[in-house]
Amino acid sequence: MVYRVGDVLRISCPFTPTVVTGVDEAHVSVRWSWWKIDPDAEGLRWNGEAALGRADPDELYVTDPPSFHLAPGDTCRVGIPARIIHIIEVHEYDPPQETGWLPRPSLSLLILRAGEAPDAASEFQGTSIEPGGGVPFTLELVFRPYAFLEAGDDVADADGRAWHFDGPWTWAAYDGAEGVPAWPLTLLTGGADPAAVAAATATGSHEAEVTRWRRAAGLQDEAQPR
Repeated sequence: MVYRVGDVLRISCPFTPTVVTGVDEAHVSVRWSWWKIDPDAEGLRWNGEAALGRADPDELYVTDPPSFHLAPGDTCRVGIPARIIHIIEVHEYDPPQETGWLPRPSLSLLILRAGEAPDAASEFQGTSIEPGGGVPFTLELVFRPYAFLEAGDDVADADGRAWHFDGPWTWAAYDGAEGVPAWPLTLLTGGADPAAVAAATATGSHEAEVTRWRRAAGLQDEAQPR
């Protein structure tokens, strides 16, 4: 699957047995079952453990039993119960990124939990996951805004203005105008199906598409994409 900014996904990961290696007020550390130490990493040394936030409501992984009942040496299970997330950034690495563990990821997604709005003013927001990076995620697409367009497509809008599409929140008008295209849209060039574009935008608007996305992502109506 090719992931895009704005995608709303359902994520889960099977719970896997592991051992607690350390506990403090903020974190519980466990042996990480899904990665191996990368002996060829330069300047990076991973100790085979992962620290999970104990009091962080946005922690993606959870332990069974809950982390507040764990002590060093205990056995537990770590996984991700099925939940909704949405993507705010997509990063590809060629060659794969050197992280200190194997497999080296070639793709990472910066995600937010359902109900958490993107904040353009925030320097640090979200959790990074690496599909294909060793952790056995299941990722199911729930909703994709502008699913009928492909990145790089050009369209004409109802006002006769030409627009370039690089994602649902990154429209660029060729005449330099600000704003978003007025539906219906007509495909000018690109990989999308012209009939699908016309049919999908025969009714509705960009604002209505954003509202559909917000609802799928569990956001309040005033939450704005970035």
